[in-house]
Amino acid sequence: MKLHKLALYLTAASLAVPVAAQDATTLADNEDEAIIVTGSSIKRKPQESAVPLQVYTSQDIEREGISNPEQFISLLNSNGNGADNLASNSDITSGAQRGTNGVSSANLRNQGSGGTLILLNGRRVASHGLGGGAVDVNQIPFAAVERVEVLKDGASAIYGTDAIGGVINFILKKDYEGMGVSSFIDKTQHGGGDIYKGSITFGIGNLDRDGFNIMAAGSYSENKILRGLQRDFVTTNLPSFGLSADTRGTPFATIIPTGTTTLNPINTLITAGNAPFVPGSTTVRGSGGINILNIPGGAGCSSVPGMFDYDEVLWGAADRAYACAYETGKPAVLTQPLQTISFITRAVARISDHELSLEYMRSDADATKSFSENQYSNNTTSLQLRYPRNTLTAATYDGIVASLRAAFPGIVLNAGNPIAYRWRCIECGPRTINTSTQADRLSFGAEGPLFAGWEYRAGASIASSQSKSRLGNGYHYRGTLANGAPDPTAPTAPGATAPGIVGVLNSGLINPFLPAGQTQTAAGLAALQAVSAEGVVLYGGKYKVTQLDASVTGSLFELPGGTAKAAFGVDYRKEEYRFNGDERAAATRPVIFNAPFDDAFALTPRERTVKAAYAELLLPAFDGFELNAAIRADDYTGFGSTVNPKFSFRYAPISEIALRGSYSTGFRVPSFNQIFNGTLESPLPGADLADPRDCPGGRPIVGNPLCVAINPNVLSGGNLNVGPEEAKQWGLGVVLQPSSDFSATIDWWKINRSGAITTLSVRELADNYSIFEDRFIRNAAGVLTQIDQRVINAGKAFTQGIDISFRGSGELGNGRIGLTLDGTYLLKKKSQLVPSAPISASEVGKFTFSGDLGLKWKHQLVTTYDIGDFGFSLSQIFRLGYKNNRIGQIGAGTLTRPDQVNRTDDYVIFNASVMYEGIKNMRVTAGVKNILDSDPPFAITYDTDTGAGSSWEPRVADPRGRAFTLLMEYKF
Repeated sequence: MKLHKLALYLTAASLAVPVAAQDATTLADNEDEAIIVTGSSIKRKPQESAVPLQVYTSQDIEREGISNPEQFISLLNSNGNGADNLASNSDITSGAQRGTNGVSSANLRNQGSGGTLILLNGRRVASHGLGGGAVDVNQIPFAAVERVEVLKDGASAIYGTDAIGGVINFILKKDYEGMGVSSFIDKTQHGGGDIYKGSITFGIGNLDRDGFNIMAAGSYSENKILRGLQRDFVTTNLPSFGLSADTRGTPFATIIPTGTTTLNPINTLITAGNAPFVPGSTTVRGSGGINILNIPGGAGCSSVPGMFDYDEVLWGAADRAYACAYETGKPAVLTQPLQTISFITRAVARISDHELSLEYMRSDADATKSFSENQYSNNTTSLQLRYPRNTLTAATYDGIVASLRAAFPGIVLNAGNPIAYRWRCIECGPRTINTSTQADRLSFGAEGPLFAGWEYRAGASIASSQSKSRLGNGYHYRGTLANGAPDPTAPTAPGATAPGIVGVLNSGLINPFLPAGQTQTAAGLAALQAVSAEGVVLYGGKYKVTQLDASVTGSLFELPGGTAKAAFGVDYRKEEYRFNGDERAAATRPVIFNAPFDDAFALTPRERTVKAAYAELLLPAFDGFELNAAIRADDYTGFGSTVNPKFSFRYAPISEIALRGSYSTGFRVPSFNQIFNGTLESPLPGADLADPRDCPGGRPIVGNPLCVAINPNVLSGGNLNVGPEEAKQWGLGVVLQPSSDFSATIDWWKINRSGAITTLSVRELADNYSIFEDRFIRNAAGVLTQIDQRVINAGKAFTQGIDISFRGSGELGNGRIGLTLDGTYLLKKKSQLVPSAPISASEVGKFTFSGDLGLKWKHQLVTTYDIGDFGFSLSQIFRLGYKNNRIGQIGAGTLTRPDQVNRTDDYVIFNASVMYEGIKNMRVTAGVKNILDSDPPFAITYDTDTGAGSSWEPRVADPRGRAFTLLMEYKF
């Protein structure tokens, strides 16, 4: 199929530049081939679509130098700003983001990754094997893509579940002849985050001439790691801006005053009652931690790389005034390293007028998350860390005692007794989790004529995605049971007196009070290695989809505006999913400290079937006016049946103007995990929650005894009673095309969801305590001990916006100049937690930790110029700023800082490229991304509950900085 001859190509080889899409409604009039387009089962001209449909050809994509589907999707203005890419889920995650290791997903119309349907040649692919709730788009064999169709409208009436925000359909090549090779490099100026890709495509046979075509394509791509320490804008230590890390786990350990325990009946060096006071007052300053670098006469926290003063005012914790904090942003990964090998082969045969196809796809991907080093914190049960005084430790121990006595004359010390502490194990290295995913898909299709203008289309496919995550560096066997007793199944390091890393630390083999410039002993490093858990399988899962479908379409009768057409179809689908939390035998399963095992979420194989029938009717009622109606009935195992209609119209009173509109309902069923996961209980970290029963809002306030920070346990997991969420969608637009050189579209859209499947954050629960009081679980004494954060069908979500598109071109000298603008204006984003709750204030332009960040406006503006064998382009990427996050006492509204940033700056970058086609069969494209080398705007993304995030927003900005690209293609 030929696409719009005037489609403007945009900046080539650019990660952050819009692809040269053409709204299908404005394709040239001479494009008269009727095809099946996404969102309909009736063949039609793409330019006659009654809903917003954009078509991106392989040439458009190649001209951009886009190397994978994640990059493609990130450039769509219709795609929201969720934690859906490899940068936004590369740190420590919780809640709905658990199980997203190595996953990149789509998020059309701000509806979340579960609300966008991904298709390959019009049929479903399997959801990612870990989470089972969204498709990993990077498993699509991008080298073999002929075009991508993006439907920005609900389509449950045709496709069933998930198509709430829209549909992205990747269409593969089916008539490729010859052999083509390409190589691509995207190299950053400041190092880190480089991208390399190579591909080869081979095809023989011509459908029209030979009656067959066999095509095969393979590609290899590699995204290099980019760490926070490689970019200056990454930090969690900007206290004057209102950002500082809430952690006392530091490379030079913090002493934690502690009393006796069952297993340790001897008091530690400092007990809580003997911690130092503020001079001249009764305010305890040391009970929350004492770092001898930060006491009078100390060397200062910053004397050790990565450390700084703990901001006890920001976090409302006066008892931590003598503690230090640690820079958690620098060790984190900004972009995950990703290696992908994909292969696709497709055979198409034409017998008489019937076309048969058989294809097989395989994709292998390896991604690695990496984040801050583990911190080991003394507690009274499972982790009773005690730095002893023995022949290995005497010098360090005595120096600590001398420093404390010099700084606090009269302090009561239990000299000779062990020291309880909290420590960041730099020597252990950053924590890493490697995830490997294998995606397979085998499909068969047949289509052709039946009788008297009717055609059939049928197919079968089996798709699966199997993933496994393994622990890498930075994880060690704990060596203790839940009650603190030695774990007999854990390894014991040479020289240690007890198993695991607790045995190593409590033997004094490692010095947690090591000054800057000194290194651990060889014996200590060997002991850490001896108790390493590297290579242990963390968890794994497999998702499988088997699908059978058939449809018929043809003409019915004549109407004043043309021939009425109809389509009828049936669809059968079987979905299967399994997940294991820990592959090791239970009897020999030593605890690995801080490893995010999901034993409670393990699922034995689960399955469900979907049976559906649908019908579609196209009625050209009169000249220029076309009405389309569709309806689909689905029957789901465990959920019963649901019926969803869709109505749309297109009215073109004259060729230069067209009006279009639609109304539909949609639905999304919960994932297997959201239903069947067990309950995981874990402590709430951080210091940003007070009991909302006694302290309205649940935010700690210094000096208020009712608003003291607490750390109850949090219950997370599935819910057997969770049901499907439902949606209603509206759209209305106008298309202007006064000439072949100019087109403009404006589309208003609205989506209302009810019964939204979600996991509410602890903050959302606390802010609405009167509604969710039953989720705050107390003991007999009324003390808050647990918070129930399991999946629920929440109230409603309301979203609406306007899409604007402009394209113009004309002659300039001996060449042709073009201008393209694509923008999205978010009018409304609100939510209602439960039907009885009030509707929230506007969420447009406001920071949120989880879900979609609703940017009010974003656009791409591109100017191109073609002359001879050359093509030039300059583009601007714009993302409007938003209300910044506020943490600690700033978040509680009781504190301001001199340089406090209440609103982020706009994110604006420029890109340029040049393309040359003067060599036969070769195309060369060179580009510069982020010409001005602009850093991401300062944004507070630090989350005290997980320790993740820092000073920039991965849902909005690209951290790579200026980069240079080169794409070379040759066809034999």
